[in-house]
Amino acid sequence: MAYKHVSIYTDGACSGNPGPGGWGAILVHGEVEKEISGGEDNTTNNRMEMMAAIHALEALKGKCEVELYTDSKYVMDGLTKWLPGWKIRSWKTADKKPVKNVDLWQRLEAAVDAHHVKWHWVKGHNGHDYNERADELARNAIIK
Repeated sequence: MAYKHVSIYTDGACSGNPGPGGWGAILVHGEVEKEISGGEDNTTNNRMEMMAAIHALEALKGKCEVELYTDSKYVMDGLTKWLPGWKIRSWKTADKKPVKNVDLWQRLEAAVDAHHVKWHWVKGHNGHDYNERADELARNAIIK
């Protein structure tokens, strides 16, 4: 079965860390682009990076082939490298400390599991058009 192919570009931002934060995402399917964003009053940059990916994946209708672009190694490595070990250790890090943001890791894992996701890391603030637009969405969401 052929799935719809969607590219997603995400970013999060925080004014202070913790502080007010915002997230932004751009979903691209063929010639169609959809921008989504949101924010929270008291949060961290890592949580906003995660929320961008979560909301973008949850916005998809039906199972999709997803190319997800993020400038957050925390999000990409957390989901693709660290998550299995955290789960085996009952949500503890390798040095036996509680994993931060467990609520969002669980939500992100469920959102990813609903699709076929391939992760891509892009260097932030480096002129990548969609990453710059996602950053602008995230920064503007802090203001709202």
